[in-house]
Amino acid sequence: MTEQSEVWRLSAVELQQQYHDRTLTPTAVVKACLQRLDAVNPRLNAVIARRDEAVLLEAQAATERYAAGRPLSMLDGIPISIKDNMQTSDQPTTWGSPALGEHMADTDEMPVARLRNAGALIIGKTNLPEFALEGYTDNPLFGATVNPWDTALTPGGSSGGAVASVAAGVTPLALGTDGGGSIRRPASHCGLVGLKPSIGSVARDDGLPSLLLDFEVVGPLARTVADARAMFNVIRGAQACDRRSLAAAEASRKQAIHEGLRVLYVPTIDNAPVDPVVASHCRAAAALLSKLGHVVSEGVMPLNLQFMTQAWPIVGQVGLARMFERFPQWREKASPKYLDMAEQGAGYSAAQLWAVMEDVEALRRDCVRVFNDYDVLITPAAAALPWPAKEAYPAIIDGQTVGPRGHAIFTGWVNAAGLPALAVPVAPSPSGLPIGIQMIGRYGADDLLLSLGEAFEAAAPWAQRWPQR
Repeated sequence: MTEQSEVWRLSAVELQQQYHDRTLTPTAVVKACLQRLDAVNPRLNAVIARRDEAVLLEAQAATERYAAGRPLSMLDGIPISIKDNMQTSDQPTTWGSPALGEHMADTDEMPVARLRNAGALIIGKTNLPEFALEGYTDNPLFGATVNPWDTALTPGGSSGGAVASVAAGVTPLALGTDGGGSIRRPASHCGLVGLKPSIGSVARDDGLPSLLLDFEVVGPLARTVADARAMFNVIRGAQACDRRSLAAAEASRKQAIHEGLRVLYVPTIDNAPVDPVVASHCRAAAALLSKLGHVVSEGVMPLNLQFMTQAWPIVGQVGLARMFERFPQWREKASPKYLDMAEQGAGYSAAQLWAVMEDVEALRRDCVRVFNDYDVLITPAAAALPWPAKEAYPAIIDGQTVGPRGHAIFTGWVNAAGLPALAVPVAPSPSGLPIGIQMIGRYGADDLLLSLGEAFEAAAPWAQRWPQR
């Protein structure tokens, strides 16, 4: 039996086993998680909305289901959190912006509804940057979230509150979103597992407006791959209202999981700078896969991604322009930075946006060719270690000046391509800061990546590393 003071350290898989063994109850676990939240959140600012009374009532119902031998799912009675850009019917969804400070949805967004129906226990909502468009986590409503491994630094973004809370042991799982790396990079900065599913693997409906075409997906953040898989299995699945989900379900059925995967390690893209410690530790992690029986080579990215430099700002700025056109009342309290971005977006022509969409379609076709030659591509999950919490991005990487996406070179193209990608921890830096690699698969190969991630975790476990601060 686990000591009550240590309950917050348990994984979702371990919790469910103890529920079945009747050595723990969901009620006891939720109480422990709320105590942990009280202890760490004043320092981290990770969870920005709580539902203590409601979740305790839901935990009691889950406790009664286990007592009767009728749990709803693998996640029944498991505490989780929801990133505050996913709509919830019982709490405001602010998107980190004063423009939506009191925005209430009538219904849960589909992945949230699936989690509730599975018996998952939502303790509250997690912090994010305004409109989820930054690689760090700060906003005018709630302020900055900091990294549990070093509270002077950022946990990354935009799922910064989600990763900080899981890394600190508030819950074993969090639901995040990833439009350009917002699950994978923060996971790497906080020592977590983060899955960006294939486009459509997790059907979406009843959500906020899309700002990034179809690039943004919903996925799990966890301390173990098994926990990430458990949440993914609850939220995944086709729904007629989201036609992309029908294609993703068909693609996933055709994926064969096998040994001896053909793996290409790509250390950088277009000679962009990468922190030397990140580069060294990620290369060592890729080499470990060869010891696990896979065929690993190192080379350049077999795709032309140069269009992304121009395309990325166009997509986000046009998305903001369209959003403010649809919801003009949100202009009144939105931060000036995003109003300026929207103004720039309104200045692009339809032909310019069409050209971006053509380039995206070409990238998706090219990825089919690449994955005829390889089963998995591996890169660092982020090009930099975490940087100061109030700074939007690291201005210098390995002695070279970089722009706002310099730390994010490895992730955004994966969203544009629609591919699945899994971030997992590797050996930390000499100062103890987490580092992660990104495993990328062909469209629909989400389960293959999770299986590869589980094998890697078994060979180089990380779940017992905890922040000391």
